[in-house]
Amino acid sequence: MDIPKIQWYPGHIAKAEKKLSEVINRVDLVIEVRDARIPLSTGHPHLNKWIKNKKHILVINRSDMISPETINNWNKWFNDNDKYPHWCDAKRGIGIKEICKSTKESRLSIDKRRLSRGMKIRPIRTLTLGFPNVGKSALINRIANKRVVESARKAGVTRNLRWIRLENGIDLLDAPGVIPPNLEDQKSALNLALCDDIGEAAYEIESVAIEFIKIILKLNKDKNANISLKKISNRYGVDITKGFESPSEWIDLVASKHTSGDRRRMAYKLLEDYRNLMLGKIALEVPQWN
Repeated sequence: MDIPKIQWYPGHIAKAEKKLSEVINRVDLVIEVRDARIPLSTGHPHLNKWIKNKKHILVINRSDMISPETINNWNKWFNDNDKYPHWCDAKRGIGIKEICKSTKESRLSIDKRRLSRGMKIRPIRTLTLGFPNVGKSALINRIANKRVVESARKAGVTRNLRWIRLENGIDLLDAPGVIPPNLEDQKSALNLALCDDIGEAAYEIESVAIEFIKIILKLNKDKNANISLKKISNRYGVDITKGFESPSEWIDLVASKHTSGDRRRMAYKLLEDYRNLMLGKIALEVPQWN
């Protein structure tokens, strides 16, 4: 049975995106934030239209959630596609210095261009842009070197646009996560659900857990995915490689062991275990070379 269509476009995002379209022309620099576990699925399809000729810094957050080898291979892939991402763990402050350095270089370049046109130097307007729950607020707090915005591990904490003046000649626009009104790529939508980058109201949790098992069994052959089927089998006491006819039956078996047969509770536990690195540093997207 196919997974029910995943769709999520809450009112505050629609409202914020409308306001964003009104101010984006005044922005000098865009810091785009993605999720390291799914760096392609968290690339917004409208981004190039929004940023046009603006300065652009690509930040891939949650670098702690995938293996260093996978990061190296993703870097090669991005470089081959003429993109040079900064990898960071905003929660712990790792990789922030490099992002601040790149932001400073962009500011100096923008200042130089303004002076060459006979314009006065002013704080540059910088927008942090990305899907919900990819860690934009945590990144802003690190760049500001203090807590200036609310940050939590769930989608929808930032609900309004807000300008924040930093000490280093930067006005930073904190915006809610933006998401296409229609998630046409349902494979990407599934990845967003698995990584908790969209609200739980968007999907049916048991169906998503079943799809997760399918992905694990398919991706484990790629070393960049960094999947240990043995580790998963040992954690739940049921071999994930044999002894069941379908992922749905495997969830039934582990539910009988851990949640008194409650499938929904087991599905939630499985997804939370993945999100909390209890199953290892698993990448749901891996670089593919043509």
